[in-house]
Amino acid sequence: MRHRLLYLVLDGMGDRLSDPVTTLELSVKPGLDWVARNSKCGLMYTVGKGIAPESDEAVISILGYDPHEVYTGRGPLEALGAGLEIREGYEVAFRANFATIDPSTRVIIDRRVGRSLSTAEAKELAKAVDGLELGIHEGYAKVVATIGHRAVVVIGSRRHRLSPMVDNNDPAYKRHGMVSVAVPSPSRKVPKIMPLDDTAEAKVAAEIANEFFERSLEILSKHPVNAERARKGLLPANAILMRDAGGSLPRAVKLPEKYGCRFAVLAEMPVEVGIGRAFGAETIIMEPPTGNPARDYEARLETALKALGDNHIVYVHLKGPDEPGHDGDVESKKKRIEEIDRYFVQPLIDEVRDKYALIVTADHATPPSVKAHTDDPVPVAFYMPGIEPDGVSRFTERDCGKGSLGLIEHGWLLLPGLIERYLSK
Repeated sequence: MRHRLLYLVLDGMGDRLSDPVTTLELSVKPGLDWVARNSKCGLMYTVGKGIAPESDEAVISILGYDPHEVYTGRGPLEALGAGLEIREGYEVAFRANFATIDPSTRVIIDRRVGRSLSTAEAKELAKAVDGLELGIHEGYAKVVATIGHRAVVVIGSRRHRLSPMVDNNDPAYKRHGMVSVAVPSPSRKVPKIMPLDDTAEAKVAAEIANEFFERSLEILSKHPVNAERARKGLLPANAILMRDAGGSLPRAVKLPEKYGCRFAVLAEMPVEVGIGRAFGAETIIMEPPTGNPARDYEARLETALKALGDNHIVYVHLKGPDEPGHDGDVESKKKRIEEIDRYFVQPLIDEVRDKYALIVTADHATPPSVKAHTDDPVPVAFYMPGIEPDGVSRFTERDCGKGSLGLIEHGWLLLPGLIERYLSK
């Protein structure tokens, strides 16, 4: 490769082109705008038009893989990122959220416990339901809390084979084959997990998963952590919503072999950690954000630049803008973008200007106007020393759409295409 490459992905950064003004258009971001002015730019469907992807399938796609060919569900990736192994054929892993529901009606009050659940509280709750013997089909459950309200649930059977072809009981996402897609205006009621095919393995897996939900609801509703939260006027984390079942890890050409070079992934969330590990990259785990953006992004930048000394491609995933997009909070999303620009992108430019190549994009759009992932195309900018820029003035959806990269129909075309066209010559 002509230059080492930093591949920077801002989680959920994009909005809708149909929004009167997007968050990127509102943001003061001289660093990202410098990148756009000095780059080849375009727009990209991170998986494909009409698909509002979850982060995992989108990340797999923008790393250069067609998720329809290699994707095996988010659950196994989350499990790998959390340090769990799956017994293939007899265990199924789910991505999970601690949530607040009305136990009598099963109506969801908040899918994420108002984002107020601390990781320490979640770990205490997980301990109470980890290792449950479920009393049907010789079934059991393993539960690991990861960050905040997020968790991994693995269900298993000592006697029966299980299939991951079961639906979610988180109504915000619907399974389409192995891929889950965000549901516009989802139901507020927790559904039963249903088999997606007519096999005994899927039926048994669904029954074990539903039994785990019921048993965990009973235990968590009475847990001292939730009693203390109620005393403080906080929502109880009394239920566990599950989605994106999988029973094995992806089997694909590893990243170093695919690109013929050393490849690193820098990530802070379990799913990105799991993807890095599953696809054979050097996986560098960052501590969760502390709430001090200057310190957090300085640490991430220092780690990324050090990794570039040892690797030809370094993928950096920054979570910032996604959560306020889900919350419909334009001002907070704007603030997160500006923090990344100030503390990561601007100092990064001084390092890459004459030395490295740079891709800046997002894994998906999370417009505050929708409060969910959408299929909208996201901006892309590609910089390398000596490249002839497109003359784009700002890093926004509309401005990048005027660039020479055009509209990239699938995220898996981006990285191989840029390497072949610009970096391998």
